[in-house]
Amino acid sequence: MPHSSRSPFFRPFALAIMLALPLAAQAEEVVEAAAAASERARPALDYWSMLFVFVLATFVGLGVIRRVSRLLYTPLMSLTNAISAIAVVGSIIVTGSDYPAPIRLLGAVALFASMTNIVSGFLITDRMLKMFKQSQPGGKSP
Repeated sequence: MPHSSRSPFFRPFALAIMLALPLAAQAEEVVEAAAAASERARPALDYWSMLFVFVLATFVGLGVIRRVSRLLYTPLMSLTNAISAIAVVGSIIVTGSDYPAPIRLLGAVALFASMTNIVSGFLITDRMLKMFKQSQPGGKSP
């Protein structure tokens, strides 16, 4: 029997490495194939559908607002302030995230526009509510 300087544990490790290398190569090929399949499966943005939904929502919104009584404009304005609050949250998320600079700039513009809408809506609502308050005796307004 020839004398070997290798330890007795060398053979199982060597055998395991010899078996694992082809499996690792196959696993790498599977991962690459899955990545390529996911790139092909990603749906393309359908700009025409998004434009259609935007135009449809515009007409529906105009139809709803035209049918609202003038007495309900103040509650309607409060509702639009709540919707603008949702836009503020979304724009803060977009502006603060790790997106490219143009997208972050658009998020900042959306944040400014939404905040302007909210503040002006509250100011106009407050002014309209002051118009409905009754004046106190003696000519003083509250």
